[in-house]
Amino acid sequence: MNTTQGPAPIEFWFDFASGYAYFAALEIEALAERHGRNVLWRPFTLGAAFKVTGAQGLSRTPLKGDYARRDWQRLARLKGVVFKLPERHPKAGLAAIRTFYHIDRLDSPAAGRFAKRAIIGYFRDGLDTDDSNAIAQMASALLGVDRDSVLAGISDSEVKAIARQHGEAAVRRGVFGSPWIFVDGVLGQRSSRHGGAMAWWRPVVSSRSWGLSRMPLPTSACEGWR
Repeated sequence: MNTTQGPAPIEFWFDFASGYAYFAALEIEALAERHGRNVLWRPFTLGAAFKVTGAQGLSRTPLKGDYARRDWQRLARLKGVVFKLPERHPKAGLAAIRTFYHIDRLDSPAAGRFAKRAIIGYFRDGLDTDDSNAIAQMASALLGVDRDSVLAGISDSEVKAIARQHGEAAVRRGVFGSPWIFVDGVLGQRSSRHGGAMAWWRPVVSSRSWGLSRMPLPTSACEGWR
C-alpha cells in the first residue's frame, strides 16, 4: 500500500472584512493547485490580534484607511475584478466565522467553498457577514445545508468556542494581519501587498509565512525557493 503523503496544505488565515484577503482569496486555490497542494481556509477576527498589538484595522486608521481604499481600487482595476466596499465597513463577521467552523466540523471542503463565497459576497454584493439570517441563507443556497441548522450552529456554544480558539491560536503563532499565509507551517516574515505590482520584493529565504497577501512569496516557498 502506498502511504506517501502529499505536501501539506497552504494555510490561509484571513478576516472576512480584509480587502487584501479578498484579492488573495481569488487566487490562493489556483496557486495551491499549481504546486499539488490544497488550501486550509482559516477565518478569524483581527480583533484577537489587535488586543495584543494595540493596533486597529486599516479602515479605521487615519491616512492608512484612505490609502488602503485607493490601493484596493487599483488592485481591482489591475486584476479586472469587481470590488465594492459594503456599507458600514468593516464588519466583525462573527456570523460568517461561526458558520464556517460549524460546517468545518462535518465537511472541511464545503467549509472552504463557503469561506470563499462569503468573502467574495462581502466585497462584491454587500453580504452582511454579521447577519445570521443572511449568512444562513447564503450557506443553504450554496451548499444545500439546512438553514435552521446553520442558525443553530451560529448560536452553538461549542462552535463559538472553536472559533475563539482558532483566533487565539493564530495570535500565538504570530499572526497579526490579514491575510496571513503559511507554507509548511513555519512562521516567517510579514509582507504588505498583493502580487504583480510589487513583484520586485525579494523573499527572506528562511520565511514561510506571509501577511497581507504578497502572493509571489508563497509561490516561491512552494517551489523550494528556486
